[in-house]
Amino acid sequence: MRIVKSLILTLFALTSNGALASAASAADRAWVFDDAPSYPGVTMMQVSEGRQTVSGSITTEWYGAIPMRDARWSGDVLSFDTRNLNDPARPTRHWTAKIDGHGMMLEGGIWHADVKQTGRPATVTEVAARTFRPAPDLPPMGSIAPDNLAATPPMGWSSWNKFAEHIDDRTIRAMADAMVASGLSKVGYRYVNIDDGWQGKRDSAGILQPNAKFPDMKALADYVHDKGLRLGLYTSPGPKTCAGYEGSYGHVEQDARTFAHWGVDYVKYDLCSGEWFYADADSVKRTYHQMGVALKATGRPMIYSLCEYGRFAVSSWGRQVGGHLWRTTGDITDDYTSMSDIGFVRNPKFAPSGPGGWNDPDMLEVGNGGMSDDEYRTHMTLWAMQAAPLIMGHDLRRTTPAAMAVLTNANVLAVDQDTRGIHGQRVRREGDVEIWRKPLVGGAVALAVFNRGSQTTKVTTTAADAGLPRLGRVRDLWSDATVRPNTQFSIPPHGVVLLRTSLR
Repeated sequence: MRIVKSLILTLFALTSNGALASAASAADRAWVFDDAPSYPGVTMMQVSEGRQTVSGSITTEWYGAIPMRDARWSGDVLSFDTRNLNDPARPTRHWTAKIDGHGMMLEGGIWHADVKQTGRPATVTEVAARTFRPAPDLPPMGSIAPDNLAATPPMGWSSWNKFAEHIDDRTIRAMADAMVASGLSKVGYRYVNIDDGWQGKRDSAGILQPNAKFPDMKALADYVHDKGLRLGLYTSPGPKTCAGYEGSYGHVEQDARTFAHWGVDYVKYDLCSGEWFYADADSVKRTYHQMGVALKATGRPMIYSLCEYGRFAVSSWGRQVGGHLWRTTGDITDDYTSMSDIGFVRNPKFAPSGPGGWNDPDMLEVGNGGMSDDEYRTHMTLWAMQAAPLIMGHDLRRTTPAAMAVLTNANVLAVDQDTRGIHGQRVRREGDVEIWRKPLVGGAVALAVFNRGSQTTKVTTTAADAGLPRLGRVRDLWSDATVRPNTQFSIPPHGVVLLRTSLR
């Protein structure tokens, strides 16, 4: 009723030629923006005035209708605030709308974007066309039964770290070919995941279509399956994905059915523009539960990857909504600072994961060239010790011998894929040295000795580090060599030694 009333009042305020009446005379007014930047995509501003109050909203393609706060006129200038996104230090953003004749200059900001754009009075038809239509309320929270998928951390490849949204059918097929030809598939890498950038528009029935770069998604899935591999896709609970493509907002169940029809085996659900709509613990949990239920309802087994950056202690409820892995951090970048912050600080804060549900510290950067070989070994060791999913993120056609040695070391992969699924923990820290322990099947123990400093250091491990009364046989997993107990290791800057030991 409010929208209808607003449209009636807007129509009443129209002049005979279809333009809005002056700012001073209209009770309800609307302006549209014809050349708005794609982000945040502000397309319309609406204002309603009562005797004592001014209210309204700005409509965006990413976040729908954003209500004004503390709106007030001063002459021909409307000032107001909006709730901000993702910036606790600046929870609101200030806006001004200056009316100049029939035009208007809007200035403000949303999250990281500053907005400055000119608008014109809207017609009733334009208001109707640009009015945001909210999705139905989220269904109630429930609990999804385990399905025996992801008994060990998933292994595969994703397009984002190397290609971002610049991907196409040909590239994905080439990655599948390279995964097989290089032998990566033989050591356990099996998922070929298309991240953001594949989405097109919805047809008249609301069914999401791939864009022109992906002419036949089902045929692509068949191609990947014929290689003995599995296909993954990406979407968002918001109207837009992180790269500005079509999200699943209002079409969750429909999109799940489409993915199943295409033959998708893995779905990454990235909060992105959904952050505006689902901003508290209850709504975030329920939106991920909604997709979890929708995927189950298709009858097709699909790995469900939750990407909400570790909010609201996700490791405590990720399984409940059907998740098989859940991001614990923001995006990784290909440098030691980012990788080590995630691996040593952020991911360890979460409750231990295990078979069927894994803490996900984001994708591997091995092979992208931003770190040294020692730093990449540290990267791989940290992920293996914490039973993390191993999702590669480089161009598989250009894997160097050094990167291949890191990614395919059977001893290290065995630590990550150990069927006990224990999330390793730090047991000792002395200066720049950290020693981590991970119990393995059969009573064995993995010990990782990290040098986080900028100088080579010497370290000797002990039985106490391993949680054993004594050290039996000790094997250096990176060099695949047996070493004597209590050997002193010389570890280069940002380097690591990874050992496997037991009583026997």
